[in-house]
Amino acid sequence: MHLLGLLGLISLVSNVHAEPYTKGSVSKRCTNSAEDRSCWGDYDLDTNWYEEAPDTGVTREYWFDIVNTTAAPDGVERIVLSVNGSVPGPTIWADWGDTIVVHVTNSLENNGTGIHFHGIRQNYTNANDGVPSMTQCPIAPGDSFTYTWKATQYGSSWYHSHFYVQAWDGVFGGIVINGPATANYDEDLGTLILSDWSHETADVEVLYAETNGPPTLENGLINGTNVYDDAGTRFETTWVSGTSYRLRLVNAAADTHFKFTIDNHTMQVIAMDFVPIVPYSTDILAIAMGQRYDVIVTANATADNYWMRAIAQTTCSENENPDNIKGIIRYDSTSTDDPTSTAWDSAADDDCNDEDMSSLVPYLAIDATDATTGTEDDFSVAIVRDGNSILWEMGNSSMVSQWNYPSLLQVYEGNDTWGDEQQAYVFPDADVWVYWVIQTSNGQPHPMHLHGHDFWILGQGTGTFDGSTANLTLTNPPRRDVVQLYGQGYVVIAFKTDNPGVWLMHCHIAWHTSEGLAVQVIERESELVDLIDGDALNATCAAWNTYQSNENLVQDDSGI
Repeated sequence: MHLLGLLGLISLVSNVHAEPYTKGSVSKRCTNSAEDRSCWGDYDLDTNWYEEAPDTGVTREYWFDIVNTTAAPDGVERIVLSVNGSVPGPTIWADWGDTIVVHVTNSLENNGTGIHFHGIRQNYTNANDGVPSMTQCPIAPGDSFTYTWKATQYGSSWYHSHFYVQAWDGVFGGIVINGPATANYDEDLGTLILSDWSHETADVEVLYAETNGPPTLENGLINGTNVYDDAGTRFETTWVSGTSYRLRLVNAAADTHFKFTIDNHTMQVIAMDFVPIVPYSTDILAIAMGQRYDVIVTANATADNYWMRAIAQTTCSENENPDNIKGIIRYDSTSTDDPTSTAWDSAADDDCNDEDMSSLVPYLAIDATDATTGTEDDFSVAIVRDGNSILWEMGNSSMVSQWNYPSLLQVYEGNDTWGDEQQAYVFPDADVWVYWVIQTSNGQPHPMHLHGHDFWILGQGTGTFDGSTANLTLTNPPRRDVVQLYGQGYVVIAFKTDNPGVWLMHCHIAWHTSEGLAVQVIERESELVDLIDGDALNATCAAWNTYQSNENLVQDDSGI
C-alpha cells in the first residue's frame, strides 16, 4: 500500500479563509512555517513566477527504471508497467528553484518509453518535455535518457509516460515542488493520485476503443490501491483531531472524471494545477483528467472513521464500479472497521463540468486584456471514422507524428515543411498573444492540456461560442494547463509565446490522444537549435531506429 505522506520533506499548513482576503505586504527573507505559508525566503506569493524564480543551487537527482512486473493493485493480479517496480512510482520532491535531474532507463521487454513531467513549463528546456515523436524519439529497451529541468513553478503535479497508452498500465508518479501557499496548514500529506484501473492492459483497451468507443473499466485506485470483489486493500491514512492537512489531488485517470469528497469534512481549495488561488471552501471537488487541486482539510469531525471518495462521473466515464473508488480516514490508528459515514448530498450530482470559473481566482492577478487582439485560431473537435477505426480530429486533421522523426529533430535539421497530419501551428515571434476558440458539437467532454504553458481561460460553456469578446473574462481569469471542453460546448483560451519549443496540446483522455485529438505549437523556431543537445537527440533516435528495425515495429497510432 502506498501511504500518503511517507515521503513528506517538510511539514506545511492552515489558516482558513472562508472569504477572499486582502493581500498585505509580505516581509522578505522569512521562514515558511505553519503560521505563515505565504513567504518563501526572498520570494513569496506575489512573485510572478513567469518572470522570476529562486535559484537554490540545489540539484535533486532521481533514477527511474521502467520495468515489466505483475501486481494486484485492487486484489486482481495482472501485468503492469511500472517505475522502479511500484504503482505509483516514486514521488519527485523538490523546492521552488531547485534543478531536477531524472535518469530514466528502459528495462521493458518490448516497449519504448519516455517520461513527461506534466505541467512543468520546461522554460527554455523543451528537449526535456519527454514526448516521443515530439521532443525525442522513444527510449529503446536497454537505453537510457537523462531529463534536466528547473522548478520555476511550485505546487503539485505528476509525471507519466507519453509513449502510446503506457501511462495507464502504471508508468506514473507524483511531483511535489514545495513553495508558498495561500492558506496555512499543519501537515503536508503529499500527492493523492486518483486513477481508474482496468484488469486488461491498456493496449488491449485502446484497441477496443479504436473500433467500439470507450471501454468500460473495472475499477479505480487511490494512490495505487483499492478493493475489488472483497480482494485488495483500501488506501488509509490516520488523522489527529484539530490538525489541518494539505492534500495534493491529481487525476491520473485514462478516461474518468472524478468528484472528490470526504464525508463530514469541508475542503479549502488553495491551488489549481500549478497556480495558487484565493482560497474557497467546498464539500465536493470536480477534477478532470490531468488536473490537480491542492486542498486543506481540518480534522474537526467527531473522532471516527470516514470515507474518502473519488466518484466516477458516469455521465462521461465508463466504469463498472463508480462508487467503489474509496479510501479511509481514521482518527484512531488501531481501528480496523469500515466507515459507516454517508456522503454529502451534493455527491449525488453526476456531471462532467469543471469547477466554476468564478471560484478559480488566481492569487497573483495577471490580466489578459490584450489577448483577443493576438493571433487567433478556431478549432472544432470531431469524431470521424477511417475504415473500421475511430479517429478524433482537432482542427483540420487527426494528428499523426512519427516516433522515429520527432518534431524537435525536424527543427534541428532545418526541415521547415510541416505536413497536414502533423497539425503544426507556427508562431515565430516572441511574447505575442495566441487566442484560441475550441468547440465541439459532439456530446463527449474533453480535458484539453497544453504543454510548456499555462493558459488564461477567457470563456467556457455549452452551446456554440458566438464570437463576441464582450462576455469573455479578461480581468484576472483562471490560469492553468488543463481545462474541460464541455460536450456540445466551447472553451476560449489564450497564452503568450514566451517559451521556445515544440509543444503538444491534446485531449488527456488516453484513447483520444492515441486516436489523434491534438495539435502542436511550433514556437520561436529560430531560437530552438541553440537550445537542443543534438548529440543526445540523435543518440536516442539512433538506438530507437535500430530497435524498431530489428523488431519490425510498425507505428499504428498518433505517435503521442
